Amino acid sequence: MTSFALAPSPADQGDRPNAIATGCASPSMDLATFFDVSLDLLCIRDLEGRVVKVSRSWETTLGYRPDEIEGSGLLRLVHPDDLPGTHTSIVEVENRRAGAPVLGHVNRYRHKDGSYRTLEWRAQRFGERIYAVARDVTERVANEAALVEAKAAAEAASKAKSDFLANMSHEIRTPLNGVIGIVDALSRTALSAEQTEMVAMIRDSGVTLERLVSDILDVSKIEAGQFDIESRPFDLDEALLSCLDVAQSNAEDKGLRLHVERGEAARGVFVGDSTRIRQVLGNLLSNAVKFTIHGHVSVRVDVTNTAGPTMLTLDVQDTGVGFDAEHAARLFDRFSQADATITRRFGGTGLGLSISRSLVEMMGGTITAESQPGAGSRFKVTLPLNRVESLADYDSRRAGGAPKRTATAVRQSRLRVLLAEDHPTNQRVVQLILGTQGAHVVTCSDGAKALAAFEAEVFDVVLMDMQMPVMDGLTATRAIRAVEARRPERVRTPVIMLSANAMAEHRAHAHKAGADLHVAKPITAISLLEGIDAVVLDD
Repeated sequence: MTSFALAPSPADQGDRPNAIATGCASPSMDLATFFDVSLDLLCIRDLEGRVVKVSRSWETTLGYRPDEIEGSGLLRLVHPDDLPGTHTSIVEVENRRAGAPVLGHVNRYRHKDGSYRTLEWRAQRFGERIYAVARDVTERVANEAALVEAKAAAEAASKAKSDFLANMSHEIRTPLNGVIGIVDALSRTALSAEQTEMVAMIRDSGVTLERLVSDILDVSKIEAGQFDIESRPFDLDEALLSCLDVAQSNAEDKGLRLHVERGEAARGVFVGDSTRIRQVLGNLLSNAVKFTIHGHVSVRVDVTNTAGPTMLTLDVQDTGVGFDAEHAARLFDRFSQADATITRRFGGTGLGLSISRSLVEMMGGTITAESQPGAGSRFKVTLPLNRVESLADYDSRRAGGAPKRTATAVRQSRLRVLLAEDHPTNQRVVQLILGTQGAHVVTCSDGAKALAAFEAEVFDVVLMDMQMPVMDGLTATRAIRAVEARRPERVRTPVIMLSANAMAEHRAHAHKAGADLHVAKPITAISLLEGIDAVVLDD
């Protein structure tokens, strides 16, 4: 906004000619009334910078009576820091060409009490006079500044929370990896019946703790708006197989039957987040088995084609305890369960369904629940997905494809494995798992040592921790890829990140650095060996 802080004039030195003396005719009664009633600051000045007339609102806004303003210049009231911009606006207004837009300016004026008010101006030249109007925008500017500050603070808080979550994920999963990994390795050794029972109890407790940690971190990421949904091709059968197998095992342990039904079109390759789809189905099946004492759990997977996108339906039913309509209203709330007695009878945090609803909605789908106390429950998830290829092409490719090699074929060979891991317990976990497979493991405690070992020897696969002293896993992986680029005679070596940094951005960073796969800690023999099989077979 162009300021009407006027250029220096003789009036600024104490000469205060009145309106008649400066050649301004006395204002009419209408103009005087207009100046009297205006809430905005009105001002007329000459080209020498002297004020001819101001409105009474100057006294209300800045504390100066009109007779204290008229006949003098206004630059004396402008904040010193705003004088350069004010001088520029004065020149622009006075040299404005006919038809040019009205110019504006914002600056600060000193109140009679010594404080400053922020004014927003509009000015126009007519003949030998400058006509201007200003409005007090002190509060608005302060609010805008507060919003900018609040936004910066919120962004800083969000980053701090993200850093905290990443750190907590790493710090909690690292010792969990030792507990779960070693117990898993121990369970594969010769044990007495009593020892087997104790190991199973430790393993189950570790798995429960891992699930709890993952749920809490997921909730925190969702609340922070940092939960990303991926979109990549996946095979529906392969995506759902693992959680169906887990549910089958858990159901059998409780003496329950698990029925799995598939629609005619429930197969193929789709684009979406298979990890989160599997997580939702796993939560629903886990609840169904947990809350069912007698009877069965059934799941139906169906894919339907409508006028819009292809829809995936996951329908889970059980013959469990059920819930009534009142409890159904808060079923998907965080830290809430259908009945307070549920916590005492079955345990749990009440996070699973809340997370499932958030995931389903982020993927553009819906989740519903219906139940009757004592008569079981039914949960239905509907998700929009797009097929990568037609069913006919998928079936033809599956029928004509070569049989998939199994992990056993790979494990029969003596793999040379380079392990970069700084935590002694986690080193031992990997050594115990791979020792049962006859692998030769070279262990390094930081990325720099791993890089030196890689340059000196040839390995079948590299297992790389992400956070290590001296040189971290991402830097070491990039250096390994650089070594391969300088030595084209060397075959590309698969690199697997074994990291407690399990968030989506960590997986993306690993992939960008050159890693082939990211296996989140805590690891088990199955997750580690399947990961090695995947990259060695694909390689």
